[in-house]
Amino acid sequence: MKLAAVVLAAGSGTRYGGGKLLAPWRGGVLLDGALAAACAAPVDKVYVTWGADPAVLAATTAFAVRAPKGERLVLVHAPRYDEGLSASLAAGVAAAPAEIDGVFVFLGDMPRIPVGLTARMAQALAAGADAVATEFEGRRGHPVLFGRRLLPQLTTLKGDRGAGELLSGLGEALKLIPAPDDGVLYDVDRPGDLA
Repeated sequence: MKLAAVVLAAGSGTRYGGGKLLAPWRGGVLLDGALAAACAAPVDKVYVTWGADPAVLAATTAFAVRAPKGERLVLVHAPRYDEGLSASLAAGVAAAPAEIDGVFVFLGDMPRIPVGLTARMAQALAAGADAVATEFEGRRGHPVLFGRRLLPQLTTLKGDRGAGELLSGLGEALKLIPAPDDGVLYDVDRPGDLA
């Protein structure tokens, strides 16, 4: 099975006050956590979308040079990033090769994804799920793995809501993988969230 990952890093971080993905985090920057999780996934390439903050380019390049499997990273400009999360998602998915079997979607402001989840998610997709999401204490989290059948729909989403409605409509075709901790829910929206 051929899989890719998309890390959504094109937003402006307005609730944070700007520069969110470059905020200090555990000896690096916040974006490093999502990049590390995506690079550890069973994927050939990791497409990192950028748009509002060109400094994301430098941060991603620096990570690629020093991190294991950093050579998997591919920068993708999301020209319509100001239209919301869905435009960034569409740009990342469109960058993946047409023969791809599935795409993991990671959010750039979620640095604590537990190790090992992505392999279990890939197994669930191979077993026939249309999409696979993580969950913790009954709440759906990230990353999400979308199978080939759903990829065209990801490129037509609008606004800043992402693919939540699409996932909610899948019923039994969506497989949920329990996470060992709340890292699948932890995202940073404001400076106080980093504490």
